[in-house]
Formats: sequence, C-alpha cells, structure tokens
Amino acid sequence: MDAIDAFDRDVTAALMRVAAREGWTNTTLAEVAREAGTTLAALRPRFRDRADVLDRFGMVIDATVLAGTPPLNEADTVKDRLFDILMRRFDALAPHRAGVLEVWRAMRRDPLFAAARVPPTILSMRWMLEAAGVPSSGPTGLLRAHALFAVWLAAFRAWETDETPDMAPTMAALDKGLTRAESLAETVEPWLGGRAFSPPPPPETPRAPLGAASEPSGV
Repeated sequence: MDAIDAFDRDVTAALMRVAAREGWTNTTLAEVAREAGTTLAALRPRFRDRADVLDRFGMVIDATVLAGTPPLNEADTVKDRLFDILMRRFDALAPHRAGVLEVWRAMRRDPLFAAARVPPTILSMRWMLEAAGVPSSGPTGLLRAHALFAVWLAAFRAWETDETPDMAPTMAALDKGLTRAESLAETVEPWLGGRAFSPPPPPETPRAPLGAASEPSGV
C-alpha cells in the first residue's frame, strides 16, 4: 500500500466520527465515504472493507507518533523513551477518542473481531520499539512486542475511563506496566541474548598472559 497521505487521514478520521455517531455495527463504507466527502469508487482501490480502514487508522497513528519521535538521546533509559512514545500515541488518539472507544467496545463484544486486530497492533508495537531504539526483529523482538502490547493494553484500559486533564491515571498505569516489563526483561532477556531495558555491560579489562610480568606501579 502507498505511503500515508491526506486521503488516508481524512478517510480514517471519518471512520472514527461515524463509529462514534452510529456505533461500529452501523458503520458502513458508504457512510464513511459521505463523511469524508469522497465516494465509494475512490475508497475501493485502497480498502477492501471497513476493517481495512480501521487497520489503516492504526498506521496513521503509527506515522504520527514516529514523525514526532526525536532522535535517540543516550541519556534516556529505554523505559523513558517507551513512556514518551506511548503517551504520544495516546495524544494522537485523543482527537478520535469517541470513535476509538466505540471500536474498543465492539471488540469486547466480538472476540473474533478483537483477535483480528491483534496482529496489526503487534506490528505497531514493533514500530514503537524501534522508535525507542529497541530491536524488534526475530523471536526476541516478537517477544518484546507482545510484552509491550500487554503494557499498552493495560494503559489503554486506564485511558478508557480517564477524564483528567493531565491523564494522571493513564500515566500511572503506563509507568507501572513499563516497570514490570523492565523487571521481566532484566530477568528473561539475558537468557535470550538480548538486553532491551538494560545497558550493555562494560567491556572486560583484558587479562595479561599467564606468566607475564606485571607493569610497575607509579610513585
């Protein structure tokens, strides 16, 4: 599929408005096209169905977060980076909150619909890891993505009912989840050859060959 453009942003935003107004069950592509000021003929080359538009919405959110991610600062911990990235993800969702929550409620009513949304969300989590400087490829990367998905889901549940202006409950849930993930990574990842949250160990001091004379100490 082509890169994210204004058409994608308009159509996916329209999807969220229609879902908020009509409910996900009554959200149709025809209504989305009318809401976006376009036609079904224009939608057809890009989208197979409304779930396709929903998945594209996730990609729009990914692109928004990634575009706003500053260059890596080595002084920041991985936890700090992930906290910032996921909070900015909530910021990107905020204008579409009513529609997002309607889709979330529909997923809770329909396990098959919810299960189909897991792979795209895991893919999003892999991109969030990469933005934080954490490799997401291979089996270890997939494990990290699933762990971050669990953190995101717990924070999302807090966001669902968070009406505070400073989003304190959401931030608290996210911080708690990342702290648990950090502890788990420090325990498990060394066994897998990775160190997502921990800095690499300092290089070992080379040992002198056996029998070599020691250097004289200074005075």
